[in-house]
Amino acid sequence: MPAKRPPIPLSRERIIDAALHIADGQGLRRLTMRRLGDALQVEAMAIYHHLPRGKDALMDALAEHVTTVHVEPGESWQESARAWCRASRAALREHPGVLALALTKPPRGRAAIAIREQTDQLADAGLADAAGAVRALRAYVFGAVAVEVQQSGWAEPSGDENEPWRPPSQGGGSPGADTDFEYGLDALLAGLGRR
Repeated sequence: MPAKRPPIPLSRERIIDAALHIADGQGLRRLTMRRLGDALQVEAMAIYHHLPRGKDALMDALAEHVTTVHVEPGESWQESARAWCRASRAALREHPGVLALALTKPPRGRAAIAIREQTDQLADAGLADAAGAVRALRAYVFGAVAVEVQQSGWAEPSGDENEPWRPPSQGGGSPGADTDFEYGLDALLAGLGRR
């Protein structure tokens, strides 16, 4: 008789990964502590050891996870800004189930640090109003991704279980989404450069 495998230890990272899977596959409304506990094969109360504030802490952690982006500084502020916008878009498109949290939760923890880092990169590269630029870039990325998710049909799955939904990052979005995103980003960067 083969030996039983020891259970995988519960960790904050494992909880967040399971929560993202539920939110992306079933929607944020279906993410409950009980359903999360079932997915992790633990009692829901065990999650509170890693997230003492419960669901509020989980929602904050999910928003932080999808909005924390780090990029290496480019040769110009435009290159840095472009890299940051592309990386942010990719992270948000990968987890559309938590886009509403990203849009409504203020940046905290690692996300706030990443925003300060981006602001410093742009300022160090010579952009006069780096803080204003980061606010404009974040607004653009979040808005662009919200439109992509809306157009992808994520919020209204077909109901055909044989046709699984694919996030925009895996070809589930509009065919022109990349072109549209780059066009808008070019225009925004040009405008920021004239300020």
